[in-house]
Amino acid sequence: MTPDEIIALANRFFAAIQAGDCDTVDELYSPDATVWHNYDQVDQGREQNLKVLAWLCRRILGLRHDEIQRVVTPDGFVQQHVLRGTAPDGSPLEVPAMMRVYCADGRVSRIEEYLDTAQTTALTARR
Repeated sequence: MTPDEIIALANRFFAAIQAGDCDTVDELYSPDATVWHNYDQVDQGREQNLKVLAWLCRRILGLRHDEIQRVVTPDGFVQQHVLRGTAPDGSPLEVPAMMRVYCADGRVSRIEEYLDTAQTTALTARR
């Protein structure tokens, strides 16, 4: 993929997440895409990750990625951002994160995501 194609894919991917459009995210994942998280060090399959994204979109009001810094690599990109929105309890949510995203054939084939889960406790807190 060219750098312009990678940037276009990244923009479309994150726009779909922010819009809660899991169908588009599904289209942008390769059939065997995996997502790895630093906090559990387990590869999550595509279907499981789509369920998590749908859950996040239901839980976070005004979900958005701010302070985006992106560097294109020969096989994808690295992105640092702050995930922001409003948690179910009404508190502001700010989760700094970094992702290493691998791309092939116009799709996202693997994500390695780094974040501190202490920043996400408001998503699972009971009211």
